[in-house]
Amino acid sequence: MNPPIFPERSNCLVKKYLSLEIFNALEHQKTDSRFTLAQAINSGIKNWDSSIGIYAGDAQSYRTFSLLFDPIICEYHGFSKDKNHKPDISPLMLPSLDPEKKYIKSTRVRVARNLEGFSFPCHISLSQRRKLEKKIISALDRLKDDLKGKYYSFEPIDEKELKQLKKENLWFQKGDRFQDAAGINSDFPKCRGVFHSFDKRFMVWVNEEDHLRVIGLERTSDISSVYNRLSRALSALNQSLAFSRDETYGYLTSCPTNIGTSMRAGVHIQLEKLEQNKDLLHGIVKGYNLQIRGTGGEKTKVENAMFDISNRQRLGISESKIIQNLHAGLLAIIKAEKNLGTP
Repeated sequence: MNPPIFPERSNCLVKKYLSLEIFNALEHQKTDSRFTLAQAINSGIKNWDSSIGIYAGDAQSYRTFSLLFDPIICEYHGFSKDKNHKPDISPLMLPSLDPEKKYIKSTRVRVARNLEGFSFPCHISLSQRRKLEKKIISALDRLKDDLKGKYYSFEPIDEKELKQLKKENLWFQKGDRFQDAAGINSDFPKCRGVFHSFDKRFMVWVNEEDHLRVIGLERTSDISSVYNRLSRALSALNQSLAFSRDETYGYLTSCPTNIGTSMRAGVHIQLEKLEQNKDLLHGIVKGYNLQIRGTGGEKTKVENAMFDISNRQRLGISESKIIQNLHAGLLAIIKAEKNLGTP
């Protein structure tokens, strides 16, 4: 492998931190599952417009290639390696944000998880992926009460079921070009699927960007309800699944942007007045360490004043604190939206 050459206009963090010295030190390193530097940075090389440009092929990647991962994580998360990530997913009881359902249309809290003993999705073999899927399905089958549901495998899937999953947005598609270059789309749609509870307020994606995406969702503004259900689900899954975790970096994920809590908690919120006063909106969002995405999520536009607002910080902050910050920030946003309508 020759040292990669990035276009001058590329601003990805791999380009910034992959010096010739670090390249020479890591070029021939491999994890126990034989994941290499070339594989880790392939997505960033093929997609010059990547913001990060690196993926982990297994948990060990973060140690084997730490000379590169550490500075990238430090800059992206503002978190130095001399600290330890401390989780706290204890239940919360927060007052209703929007009881009249005037602003918040839906709430969603999700976390990513990878299982110990398996390579991550960009490096896993088909036979290991199939073994992993069976293990996850077995754990999902043990869920009880309001978490109980059904698993829908993508291979094959009944066309009527598929249409319904798509209609209710309970489905995930093949990954984008960044994930494709990383190897995450390998063998798609084999060993992929979606589990959802019978009331459709809890969902798990299997073998997407990570082994599991565990999701709580409601068409309400009740953040506590969504978060507490997710907390119960994770506790139940922990009884039969061992998740990959590091004392310093928390839960380990394919993309280093998601490590730590691996949590994204957010809402779809209608802000017709603040859409015309975006400086005010962005100021509030920044003050509570939140971020704005388009109506359809990352890399999409805001349509009909419907904003996706979620937490920015995932590492160096607990799960419960993320939810508390989001709740406080949304209260401030709703107050500002109301005040803009006051003479």
